[in-house]
Amino acid sequence: MRAAVDSGGTAVLSQVLTGTGGVGKTQLAADYARTAWDSGGVDVLVWISASSRSAITASYAQAGVEVLAAAPSDPEESARAFLAWLEPKAGQKPCRWLIVLDDVEDPADIRGWWPPASPRGRVLVTTRRREAALTGAGRRLVTVGLFTPQDAAAYVTAVLAAHERHEPADQINSLAADLGHLPLALAQAAAYIIDTNVTCARYRRLLADRLRKLADLLPEPSALPDDQAVTVAATWSLSLGHADRLRPAGLARPMLQLAAMLDPNGISTDVLTSRPALTHLTRHRTPGTQQPIPATTEDAVGALHALHRLSLVTYAPGQPVQVHGLVQRSVREQVPPELLARTVRAAADALLQAWPQTERDFATGQRLRANTETLRSHDEHLLWSDHDVHEVLLRLGQSLSGAGLLQASMDHYRQLAATSEQKYGAGSRRTLTCRSDSLRFLRFTARPAEAVATYTELAADCARLAGPDDPATLDARCGLADARASGGDLAGALADYEELLVDHQRVRGPHHRRTLAVRSRIASLHGDRGDASRAAALYEELLGDYRTYLGPLDDMTLDVRMKLARLQGEAGDPVGARDRFGELLDEHLAEFGRDDYRTLAVRHELAEWRAAAGDPAGAAAELADMIDDAVRILGAHHIDVSRARYSLGLLRDRAGDANAAPVGIDESARLLEQTLGPDHPFVIGFRGFLQAWQHGLAQSDPVAAAEVLKEMIAALRPFWGPDHPEVLFWRRILLGIEGLIGDPSQTAEEFAALLADCRRVLGPEHPHTLANRAQLANWRGEAGDHSKAVADLRDLQEDMARVLGLHHPETLDTRKLLAEKLHAAGDTTAAIAAYEDLITLHSQVLGPDHPDTLQLRSALADCRSRDAEADTMIPVYQELIADYTRALGPDHPRTLDMRSDLLNCRAEAGDPVGAAAECRELLRDYQRLMPPDHIEALPVRAIYAGLLADSEDFAGSATAYEDLLSVALRMWGPDHFGSLMFRGCLAEVRARRDRAPADGLVAFAALFDDCLRVLGPDHHVTEATRAFRDALRQSGSALPSTTYNELLGQYAKAERSGRAMPTAG
Repeated sequence: MRAAVDSGGTAVLSQVLTGTGGVGKTQLAADYARTAWDSGGVDVLVWISASSRSAITASYAQAGVEVLAAAPSDPEESARAFLAWLEPKAGQKPCRWLIVLDDVEDPADIRGWWPPASPRGRVLVTTRRREAALTGAGRRLVTVGLFTPQDAAAYVTAVLAAHERHEPADQINSLAADLGHLPLALAQAAAYIIDTNVTCARYRRLLADRLRKLADLLPEPSALPDDQAVTVAATWSLSLGHADRLRPAGLARPMLQLAAMLDPNGISTDVLTSRPALTHLTRHRTPGTQQPIPATTEDAVGALHALHRLSLVTYAPGQPVQVHGLVQRSVREQVPPELLARTVRAAADALLQAWPQTERDFATGQRLRANTETLRSHDEHLLWSDHDVHEVLLRLGQSLSGAGLLQASMDHYRQLAATSEQKYGAGSRRTLTCRSDSLRFLRFTARPAEAVATYTELAADCARLAGPDDPATLDARCGLADARASGGDLAGALADYEELLVDHQRVRGPHHRRTLAVRSRIASLHGDRGDASRAAALYEELLGDYRTYLGPLDDMTLDVRMKLARLQGEAGDPVGARDRFGELLDEHLAEFGRDDYRTLAVRHELAEWRAAAGDPAGAAAELADMIDDAVRILGAHHIDVSRARYSLGLLRDRAGDANAAPVGIDESARLLEQTLGPDHPFVIGFRGFLQAWQHGLAQSDPVAAAEVLKEMIAALRPFWGPDHPEVLFWRRILLGIEGLIGDPSQTAEEFAALLADCRRVLGPEHPHTLANRAQLANWRGEAGDHSKAVADLRDLQEDMARVLGLHHPETLDTRKLLAEKLHAAGDTTAAIAAYEDLITLHSQVLGPDHPDTLQLRSALADCRSRDAEADTMIPVYQELIADYTRALGPDHPRTLDMRSDLLNCRAEAGDPVGAAAECRELLRDYQRLMPPDHIEALPVRAIYAGLLADSEDFAGSATAYEDLLSVALRMWGPDHFGSLMFRGCLAEVRARRDRAPADGLVAFAALFDDCLRVLGPDHHVTEATRAFRDALRQSGSALPSTTYNELLGQYAKAERSGRAMPTAG
């Protein structure tokens, strides 16, 4: 405060300290005045208690008598003389003065009595008023606020310590918060604690007791500390009296009474100017102030201005109204019980009318929820009639649900159900409805078995208390079916809904909204069980009925259209899905606007399908824009925002940002944890996926990734059970990683066991079951049984085409896998034909520049390059690089991959030195775009090591292979064929670097023994190692002309084609 006063210099000579009663304005002014006097900073100090004009005049007159020896018989004249003496005069001895006008109650009282401007004078005013009349003419308004939490705690600690009282810091901090950090309240509470010898904890319990009045918890007037004249409650009462006399007279008091029922941190002006609020003001205008005419919106705003002028509220147009919590409590305690009940109900009516049907932003909804919770906390029973609960409490529950506050919503409805049962009985419709609403999110927050048991109990109670055909009973049975579905019992859920459809048609009619909703759930369950075509047919049939009986823009109609668009995309037509969602977005924007939650959902879906149609970068930009709006509208915590952040990370990864996915998954996991807790399966799954991604991809450590997934599956099993589709899905992911680091034969056996579980749980034609068949065939091929893999995949692609459709992504992936296995089996002609067919199909459906089409062209080029001359493949890869660059950009990982393939061709075509130099640049690009040990950079690092060897830079090659071998040992362990190959490459380049074929022979003899033990005699790595070892034996002091790396490639080709194995020379 001293800094604020002194900072005015000669330009600002008067400081007006304003703030609500109790912030310590007088104490601050007294401290400043005392310090100025004690330090010799002033020659004349006048302290005036400015509660009235006469008091101001009398104080000036007394100063005139004492300083000028003016006649006391004429106070007005003496006062004027003193003010004239304060004016600076030429030749007069300088005099430094300070005038303090304390507690100005009315700006009019000081009109004509402001001290004159003087370079040696200072004026300090304290007041609860904030009118413009107090400022101007060299006067500055200084708002005195509350203590900070730290200052409040320090103040209470010091006051208590001065009386040898020491309280726990947490209790002092909590006491400061309970009193809203209001200085005067803290001072008087500390005095009460000292005088009555109670502890802070005891005082806080007394303060929380609503049966005790605030005045009873403050010192007696004679025991107030620091020469205070009145209690803080009395100060506010005086201020309210002044405000009530301001225009519009008589409305400030009922307005503050209404605001005292609501949230102190912010009350929307729409609530306090609503029709119910105006009715309240009209009925309870202070008697005798004006004729009882209806209050208007302008009157309500005027009442808020009056309260603001007296610092009882903080009000600015367009901003929420704020009231200190202790001011509210003081006001409530002075309201008679009958008026209190009417005011609570008026506040509830006002909130309900101001509550929009659709909350346009999270902040508005949160403010209304906070106000309703505050209102409810005073006396919830005032919001219950003899027949039902006030609708504002039901609207609160709807708002909590819509905001994604799942646990808060459930707790709210549980409390309503308990009160309803107490008032109306267990069988009342309100009790049963609230019980049902309290379970709405149970399938997300509880274990499936618990949710099923709870809904089973509710359905039985509803049937017993309300009857089997009562709407509450039917709704409870729907909840039970949904709980079964969430737990993975899709067949049981479908059977329940089939029965429910019959009952709904009989009880509610075939076209009732809830009957149509049951039909939608049946269609959805068919889709969940893998029968997408059946689901689509049911939705198409349902859409016609929705349009007819609900209307084209009903939420349920639009939802079915979204599901049909999604099914179209999932069936292999992402372009069609994108276009349908684009049409839906146009309609949503026209009907609901950009910020509606329904529009947000369509924008998210459109981004997903735009990416699937081949534009991940554009999709990521759109989704990021949508998330910004969703945070504002739904709140950062909302589960839809969390899901969108997760999707954004994956979309950015697909667009080429290798660092984006972990960031998005981590943000999503943190948000979910705030909403659902750390032990929820969603959170466990996201955290596990994040760690597996970081270990397996960013750090090239699949062993650690596999361990993470094992722990995650172990944590999920107790919640979901071993047969839940989520658990089966993560088992498939885990087996795929374990196959990379272990024995392919063992992995194939484990996939066979998983396939048996999927057939048993999901059925033979579920997409998950079919996907596991593909993986089983894949790992049989990796284990060396290529013919079995090809036969299995041929059978599978026919089943997938029949069940899922020719264009379904799983069908296309299986056909691509078949092409890979044909090539691995040595049937290059058939593999090329398979790739060409797939490229034609993808080009027709997705377009030639779609990432999937480009990847197939890359696979075809790789397939051809195995048996083609290197120089013939150079233009093929150059064309691919140009197409990738145009479609995905120069820095996309797939573009970089194509550059590495081109380098291989150039090296094989006779330019290893130039290829090595270009590869060095390529490695820099990988390192710039992704973590140094990212798994996608390993192939090009291996290429670079080989190119250095081909360029006869054996020292550089040895260093590169040493780095690669350390990564391989961490990834795969010493017995993986990849680690064995890197050992051989490293041993060779060391021997060439050191010109030490004998050392090379020792290394390759040991390597051959390990290959024989681990891989067997017929594996191409074993054969290549044997050949190089034999060549070293035969070469004597020279080294073989054929490199080990070349032998590995030749033996791999020979193994695939069935040709005779080559020899080293």
